[in-house]
Amino acid sequence: MQDAVVTCFGDTYAGIDPELRPATRREFGHLQSNLPLRLAGPLGLPPREIGARLIDAVDPGGLATLELAGAGFINITWSPDVLGAAVGDLFTDPHLGVRTPETRQRVVVDYSSPNVAKQMHVGHLRSTVIGDSLARVLTYAGHEVVRQNHLGDWGTQFGMLVEELLGEGLRDPAAVSGLDMAELLALYQRAKARFDDDPGFADSARRRVVALQSGEPTTLALWQALVDASMAEFDAVYGRLGVLLTGDDFDGESRYNPQLPGIVDDLRTSGLLTESAGAQVVYPDGFTGRDGAALPLIVRKADGGFGYAATDLATIRHRVDDLAVDRVVYVVDHRQSQHFDMVFAVARAAGWLPESVEVQHIGFGTVLGPDGRPFKTRSGETVTLTALLDAAEEAAAASYAGPEVVRAVANAAVKYADLSNHLARDYVFDLARMSATTGETGPYLQYAHARVSSILAQAPQQAYAVGTPSHPAEQRLALELTGFAPVVAKVADTLEPHHLTAYLYGLATALTGFYESCPVLKAEGEVRQTRLALCEATRRVLSAGLGLLGIEAPRRM
Repeated sequence: MQDAVVTCFGDTYAGIDPELRPATRREFGHLQSNLPLRLAGPLGLPPREIGARLIDAVDPGGLATLELAGAGFINITWSPDVLGAAVGDLFTDPHLGVRTPETRQRVVVDYSSPNVAKQMHVGHLRSTVIGDSLARVLTYAGHEVVRQNHLGDWGTQFGMLVEELLGEGLRDPAAVSGLDMAELLALYQRAKARFDDDPGFADSARRRVVALQSGEPTTLALWQALVDASMAEFDAVYGRLGVLLTGDDFDGESRYNPQLPGIVDDLRTSGLLTESAGAQVVYPDGFTGRDGAALPLIVRKADGGFGYAATDLATIRHRVDDLAVDRVVYVVDHRQSQHFDMVFAVARAAGWLPESVEVQHIGFGTVLGPDGRPFKTRSGETVTLTALLDAAEEAAAASYAGPEVVRAVANAAVKYADLSNHLARDYVFDLARMSATTGETGPYLQYAHARVSSILAQAPQQAYAVGTPSHPAEQRLALELTGFAPVVAKVADTLEPHHLTAYLYGLATALTGFYESCPVLKAEGEVRQTRLALCEATRRVLSAGLGLLGIEAPRRM
């Protein structure tokens, strides 16, 4: 197309993008270009005349046919042989056409990040599901991924918790590490109530924080026991949800505590640190409040404690200096956007974050209830992640039997609903809609995979030979299959999983049209072979794509 533009209209238009887009309707072929419409103004010619001249100048070499349509569109239809060959290529490539990028990156994906001694809640769902999918996609796309679960395992609350344990006579770390999440939550609630109501206890808790920071053995042992008990619960939730995080990925705030004084000292040495009302702060360029005053990033509070900013700066230094990363992806609530922007700006100003390292905050919206407000229990409390998963499994159990299938369907419903929305948008948690096997849902995609697996189970064979897809439904399915590699590359670049969910839904829809129009098992000869090959290629792509979303691809439902 680009060569034809030069041939017809000269070098002035060399390299112009034909902007080939998937056709919006079947009768428009497979691809469309509005290039004649865009050239009409500069050339001063009617779009249809431009289109006719371009089509005459293009030699598709048997790859496709071109036709002029409408006010000046060029419709392109791939030849059946090209589509058949493209599907055939999927059988020779275990990676389904996804190529390792020329520049392979080492990428940290920072996600989930629950707080020790607290239950994971609905807010952790989005971070965990999104981060897990992005880590899977980046790995599949050929990058080296380092998963990091930045646990909230340090700070004032642990002085409060340890002081409560000692006050209740719980001094044995082994007994504390055996507490379940309900017991940990009850401990936290008792400690918090005393901290709020008893000034003497609050003072003791603050002193206990100092003891923890200084490494006092009893305090440190009980703190570690609290962390161990919480990590066991987190592992259980991750296993239930089917995400890839393990204990090896835990990267708690406590790791960075010894480095925080050095962060402050180095910022002071570099001339970035300023004192404000007793606190040590940095004023990064370009950040102002509503009143126009410069916004401070608090690195050390007036009472001597370190803020989250100090820990986040130390984390960046560790990832750049020790992990030697090329890219860091933070999957955290969108309300933290300004905080991360300021932290990144300070890290760059301090020279800790070179321009060669890309940092991205992937913010996400809120999970809403049916009333359109943040999802809460009837009593107004935040919904725990365990309760949410229980509800999803209960909804799935109404239609499916067997604990493994029920859990797989429940996870698919929850994950697909989360990932199919644009990340920055809020979405309504509607279990009835999310669990349906019709419409754009996770179970619908699972059902498509199970359906095509059932066909293949009735015609087992060792090899699949793709002939020439002749039926329009065959051709549409073949064309959809060629889109897998590009969409994986797109998600790895944009970090927007909804592109992958939309692709898989389109593939499943094409499979439904194929299934309804093209008998497979009753077909004969080359037609049967071609249709079986299309089924197997679809099964492989659906399985791989669902896997990148963290969703199981069952062969039976």
